[in-house]
Amino acid sequence: MKTIIIFSVLVIGLVSVALAGAPAPALSVLDIVPGVRTIGMGGAGVASVSGAETLYNNPAGLTSLTGIAMNSFYTMQPGLLNYGAFDLTLPNWGLGVFTLSSGGIQGYDSSGKKTKMLTYGNTAVVLGFGLSPQGIPFIPRLPIAFSVGGRLKYLTVTDGPASGSGFAVDLAYRMRLPDFGFGPLVMTDSALGVSVSNLFGTVHYANHSDSLGVDVRIGGITTLVHIVTVALDATSAGVVHFGMEYKPVPMFALRGGAYNRPGGIALTFGLGLDVQGFSFDYAYVTGTHMPGTHRVALTVNFSGVNFGRLIWVFHRILP
Repeated sequence: MKTIIIFSVLVIGLVSVALAGAPAPALSVLDIVPGVRTIGMGGAGVASVSGAETLYNNPAGLTSLTGIAMNSFYTMQPGLLNYGAFDLTLPNWGLGVFTLSSGGIQGYDSSGKKTKMLTYGNTAVVLGFGLSPQGIPFIPRLPIAFSVGGRLKYLTVTDGPASGSGFAVDLAYRMRLPDFGFGPLVMTDSALGVSVSNLFGTVHYANHSDSLGVDVRIGGITTLVHIVTVALDATSAGVVHFGMEYKPVPMFALRGGAYNRPGGIALTFGLGLDVQGFSFDYAYVTGTHMPGTHRVALTVNFSGVNFGRLIWVFHRILP
């Protein structure tokens, strides 16, 4: 039992320090801010609709998607943890798989003697949905444009010699705001978002159960003069996320942001490149006691892929 406790404390410290994506010591893969575009903007994204990453940010935004998209991202803290995800989204629905693993960690017993190598790992399968009253024929047109959504999450945990599993439920709300202009200042694509993560959630082990912590997040987003997006989130844990994205041209974006966490302020930077429905995103998060972390993602948005153009390119390349 002491071996399990010592190992758990070590892993919690590694997750919270190394990944630099969670506002508090993470207990599972579900406690880490996912995605790459969002983390490049300081982790502020509960009100945004960002392609396949919408499943992570706010499932209510799935109603605003117009096509099918696949996304995969990965991050690694050398020698410590590997964290990544793969997801598939389409209008109103999303499915994702998240993984977190530590590799081998030397185990010790209560007397300090070495035991076998231990591992820490999480796998989470997430099913998300969004529902908009505007899409239901028998509901009259409402004065505000909003949508609701949720996520059903199944989590498996390997914590040294112990293992467990359980379910969790999230709920979300997103409201679109009308465009606003004041002289040369134009605000478009504005929205407010709210999410409640782990409203119900427990991981069951052989001899005990752990409840997943409830987290409430509220935020807003807007685009200024069509090229600068500004986002701000706040959580029930007292963490504030702020981020900006600058798109001088539709295919290229520069991002930056910050959020507070134990040990100081984390700064984030990122960039994105979108060509013919294929998107590459990169993000960097500064560290405090450990080196910063890098994240990379590749997204394919099938509604933006010009298959005729791709076939023409292949014909020119192939003999």
